[in-house]
Amino acid sequence: MIIHLNLTKIAASVALIAAAAAGGYFMRASHASQAGTSEPVRPAASVPAGEVSFGVDAPQLSSISVAVMAGVPMPVSGPVNGRISYDENRTVRISSPIAGRVTALHAEMGDTVRPGFVLATIDAPDLATAEADWIKAQSDETRKRLAFERARALFDGEVLARKDFESAQADHQQASAETRRAALRMRSLNGGARGQGASGGMFGLRSPIGGIVAERQINPGQEVRPDLALPLFVVTDLSRLWLIVDVSERSAGALRAGQAVSLETDAYPGRRFAAKVERIGLTLDPGTRRMQVRCSVDNTDLKLKPEMFARASFLGGDDTKQAVQLPNTSLFVEGMYDYVFIETRPGTFDKRRVHVALRGRDASFIDAGVKGGERIVTEGAFLLNAEDANHAR
Repeated sequence: MIIHLNLTKIAASVALIAAAAAGGYFMRASHASQAGTSEPVRPAASVPAGEVSFGVDAPQLSSISVAVMAGVPMPVSGPVNGRISYDENRTVRISSPIAGRVTALHAEMGDTVRPGFVLATIDAPDLATAEADWIKAQSDETRKRLAFERARALFDGEVLARKDFESAQADHQQASAETRRAALRMRSLNGGARGQGASGGMFGLRSPIGGIVAERQINPGQEVRPDLALPLFVVTDLSRLWLIVDVSERSAGALRAGQAVSLETDAYPGRRFAAKVERIGLTLDPGTRRMQVRCSVDNTDLKLKPEMFARASFLGGDDTKQAVQLPNTSLFVEGMYDYVFIETRPGTFDKRRVHVALRGRDASFIDAGVKGGERIVTEGAFLLNAEDANHAR
């Protein structure tokens, strides 16, 4: 009986082992069958090296700024700060040559005046005195001229003694000299002749040139005198201005008279104005080691204003050579080379190597690698470069 039970247990164990072996066999067969009949898994399409793409709603796009950069003439030096001023060859600062009180104004700031225009009328007692002296001198000269002519007739008839003739001649010469002195006094006061700018001490303050009244430091009832610190009027031709630039000693050798200049202002970002080198200083400031350069600016549209600050770039002799001016935030360095990102289509950016021909403090000029009209990343280049590095890994 005991032997029968042991045989039964042994048979059950053998059956379990056989069932396990069969199960393992069928599992291996099933895997082998699936491996032989299924399609292989294809890897995802790889992104080209240097290209970064984002979806339409990707949050990274909010940190990226893109701008279309135009080609500009290649300068010989980086931008230099300068100041726009009046063209002093076309500007007059008008003060009163005589003390008096303003009775009327005939011009306001911004008015266009012609040469000889009366800007203000001034009641000048000194002018009235000078005018009276001039009229008196004229009358005295006339009287003594007639006396001299009578004395000459009598002397020729041997009726008058030579001494009396010579005395009449001297009196006439003295009266003529006094008339000239009074006339010169009137001229120095810009009084002119009677009825032409001077009448009863009323003086007309005139503009010697035509132009625009740029400044006015005078009001009705104001007392004026020749020694005032500021001019009463500034009349100038604003269609032509000066650009005053202090250039470094290092850049001085590349400048010449007649050289083309391109300038920018904060008032008109992105717009360039043309100028031309007119005069180059002969000495350097010993304190700053800089030399003053004066450029003439055509301002026919009156956009530029005196005392504006500007950034001037001196262009080379070959004006056909073009470059692209980029903000330095567009550039990043890898190894020994400079790169930028170009937007090839919305949300897709291509990394491109460029050559920096002239590097400035805020912007640089690129003469190879990009061209005018391309959409270049101006903010977020480092973010794109980090994304590109992640794709490479």
